[in-house]
Amino acid sequence: MQKFSLKLPIGVRRKLVGMILTPDSWQAIQLTVVLATSTTLILLILATPLAWWLSQTQSAWRAPIHALVTLPLVLPPSVLGFYLLVVMGPQGPLGQFTQAMGWGVLSFTFTGLLIGSILFSLPFAVQPLQHAFDAIGPRPMEVAATLRASPLDAFFSVALPLAKPGMVTAAILSFAHTVGEFGVVLMIGGNIPGQTSVVSTEIYGHVEAMEYAQAHVLAAGMLAFSFVVLLALALMNRRQRQVV
Repeated sequence: MQKFSLKLPIGVRRKLVGMILTPDSWQAIQLTVVLATSTTLILLILATPLAWWLSQTQSAWRAPIHALVTLPLVLPPSVLGFYLLVVMGPQGPLGQFTQAMGWGVLSFTFTGLLIGSILFSLPFAVQPLQHAFDAIGPRPMEVAATLRASPLDAFFSVALPLAKPGMVTAAILSFAHTVGEFGVVLMIGGNIPGQTSVVSTEIYGHVEAMEYAQAHVLAAGMLAFSFVVLLALALMNRRQRQVV
């Protein structure tokens, strides 16, 4: 009986070998995951009280602060990245402060990337939380007040549990948006391998070097990741509607 063996042509095998991720690509993937995770955790801490305030306040400051929070949605990433670079650079106010404290400049560092990612992804965390808090309405908080719960107790025991779907959506969107950042991270961090190079800038570097095989691998991974995120959000929203 003749054995069957699958032997790929030499050209195909060379292409497959060339598609193996380089060490720089693996470092970019790891840095992207760390950056997205850190950004998401910090955003949930910062965005939750901000979203609650925006949903409850009648202050005249509500409209301008809401516009400021949502500004990254319409502002070109290169513009935001440019001004962050100016502020955090050696001659910028924040850059001069950090240098005076002995911390060095923040531009072209992971810390600078983190600050830029937080600002750029802020509306993706605030808006789902604000919508979730708006949907709660005043009645649950009024009931909690009649049971002598303090505003802080009512927030943690009533508002936050009811806003859990919005918090999950905010976390998913913040993480996914940070993973897909390009303009801001390129302006602030450049594309330094092992230090500030993330997946999006690594793809850009591969394309510039005409290394399309490596670019295909990373780009396909980003495409699959984005599809899974959108599918998960759609399924979660459908499940939430069925529960309601």
